[in-house]
Amino acid sequence: MFSFCADPKAIEGLQWLSCYLTSGKHIDFYWSFLTVLSLVAITAPSAMAFGFAGATAARAQFLPARALGQVYISMVRGVPDIVFFLFFVIALDQGIEYPKSLMVCPDGAWPWQGLEFRVCPEAKVPLARSDAFWHDAYAFALAVFTFAIVFGAFAANVLYGAMQAVPRAQLETAEAYGMSPRQVFRRILVPQMWVYALPGLSNLWMILLKATPLLFLLGIEDIVYYARELGGSKTQAYEYPHPDWRLWYFLVLLCFYLLMTKLSEGVLGRLAARLSKGQATAAGEAMRKAAA
Repeated sequence: MFSFCADPKAIEGLQWLSCYLTSGKHIDFYWSFLTVLSLVAITAPSAMAFGFAGATAARAQFLPARALGQVYISMVRGVPDIVFFLFFVIALDQGIEYPKSLMVCPDGAWPWQGLEFRVCPEAKVPLARSDAFWHDAYAFALAVFTFAIVFGAFAANVLYGAMQAVPRAQLETAEAYGMSPRQVFRRILVPQMWVYALPGLSNLWMILLKATPLLFLLGIEDIVYYARELGGSKTQAYEYPHPDWRLWYFLVLLCFYLLMTKLSEGVLGRLAARLSKGQATAAGEAMRKAAA
């Protein structure tokens, strides 16, 4: 980064520290924060989409759809997150490569050999000769999809409970005015359910933030990976030798997550106040009394 960084072992003090903090590995470390934020930004709406679909299916009149929604909610919520992450990513990867192997592999051999899954090189996703960017993008996409499936089940449970909490009298009044079931769902039920769902969704958002270090278990070089790698003791064989500094690196991660939590609490608090305004809930009553 700087001209005097050509020989890090020949400099000391602030010059050494400035070279150390701007090394290639540290630049990757800084970019990994963007990876975590990108995961959260993409996973949150994706999980909401899965959750809304699951909650809608769970309360459907059509029996197969209702059974599918209830099984999705119960099954995914009943499996420990770490087990689901480790299992589902492998199963999904193999589920993508197996159909491709039937199309591109010359012999079409059964890919499972004992406990090992092997396909021909042309069936690998992405291909071994592909740029590193595509390998990272593929791993990130699998992680996002897995996070969305898991947290979508929890969101579905929250939204289902919120839908059930909307007063039945309001739905019946809308039906009495001649609204169709779809109009009642779209114009009465969905707008009002959010005030009941927000507390649960807020907790789910916080859990999602805390779950981002699971990226490390999925083979993605995230902030936890770099904190461990950069903070570990480095001998004179390395370009920047130093003792064990993992405490300081993980302290940085602690501050990052606490900052994200604080910002989230502020945004969610404003959103809760906005949704509660004019609603016949405890929060809405409190706002009316305060205004009076």
